Amino acid sequence: MKILLKNAKRLLPQDKIERCEVLIENKKIKQIMPEITAENVDQVIDCKGNLVTPGFIDVHIHLREPGGEHKETINTGTEAAARGGYTTVCAMPNTSPVPDSKENILGLLTKIEKNAVIRVLPYASITKNLAGEALTNFKEIVDYPIFAFTDDGVGIQTAHTMLEAMKEARAVNKPIVAHCEDNSILYDGVLHEGEVSDRLRLPGIPSACESVQIARDVLLAEMTGCHYHVCHVSTKESVRIIRDAKNAGIHVTAEVTPHHLLLNEKSIIEDDANYKMNPPLRSEADQLALIEGLLDGTIDFIATDHAPHAEKEKAKGFLNAPFGIVGLETAFSLLYTGLVKEGIVTLHQLIDWLTIKPAHVFQLPYGRLEEGYSADITLIDLNKAYTIDKHTFLSKGKNTPFDQQRVNGMPIMTIYEGEIVFKEIQ
Repeated sequence: MKILLKNAKRLLPQDKIERCEVLIENKKIKQIMPEITAENVDQVIDCKGNLVTPGFIDVHIHLREPGGEHKETINTGTEAAARGGYTTVCAMPNTSPVPDSKENILGLLTKIEKNAVIRVLPYASITKNLAGEALTNFKEIVDYPIFAFTDDGVGIQTAHTMLEAMKEARAVNKPIVAHCEDNSILYDGVLHEGEVSDRLRLPGIPSACESVQIARDVLLAEMTGCHYHVCHVSTKESVRIIRDAKNAGIHVTAEVTPHHLLLNEKSIIEDDANYKMNPPLRSEADQLALIEGLLDGTIDFIATDHAPHAEKEKAKGFLNAPFGIVGLETAFSLLYTGLVKEGIVTLHQLIDWLTIKPAHVFQLPYGRLEEGYSADITLIDLNKAYTIDKHTFLSKGKNTPFDQQRVNGMPIMTIYEGEIVFKEIQ
């Protein structure tokens, strides 16, 4: 299949934009030039002056299948990802069964091969059945295309378990990816411990619940030499610890979500569980520290933590609803509107945090709009203004705090390995 993208623009450093055309052949980017004349092209696509970027990469999503298909499936989740401009996603292991053995992983890989419309790189769990006790057999599993090891959704509660996991991960050259939460100081909290939890009279989650585990783990990572990656950083203390660890030469990396960059606890007006996520929306000071950490490189990139739930589940209020919101279909538009258009970050920085930075951290051969790389390409209309409508989501999950928000910038076409997997109806 030979495709020519005509009349496009690409982004250069300092947010300079230049005209370009892209020739795709045999699933690869064959050529990028200001103008291309090619013979025997199967399809010519007029990009109408819109921006071409590498396909986005999200290393933190929940596809729910197997076991939670009423919330999301591999097919609906990857369709949603493609709509959001993503061509590579990494699926968390909180499924049933858990991918903690070669049999379970083979079953998951078969489902991905059959149902995914983009690239899905699955995690394996650190501990068997995500129970936080006996370790998964890392050496047995590493022979399969596993992205990394994590017990996301649950913090590893003992230093001994984390130390042994890091030793095993280091031996097989895979990262440990950590959801950091100390259950001993969780206090059954459902949102950030602060002025809003006081106002709504709901149990709060202290910031230290996250940061104390990060502090423990970076020292264990220093001890073992393991690559340690922190999921969805949410507090200023966590940013400080990660910054200090990087300055000490420890191999630690970190991600932040769009919702933690764009919202804080004051965004919660009433008992609406569409604002319930883990970690919770923190204080304004935390939000500003996250932005600063992203800008200075303490935090490496952005990941959505796309966590779909059924509407009836999220209708139960903060005390009884599950944690999590969806994010794949709205991430770029929200970040472009809330950060780039507001002059907080540049468009070049945003695209890097969605593409080349996660690829670099995890040594993935994707995330570049360059000749010879996989033809994973996102076409973006930066001038498109629209209102987010959860009822139009391709994801089964409608649980978003951003419903009816007016935004700018829309991914209008997604190409994965040279094949169009999403196209916005014009």
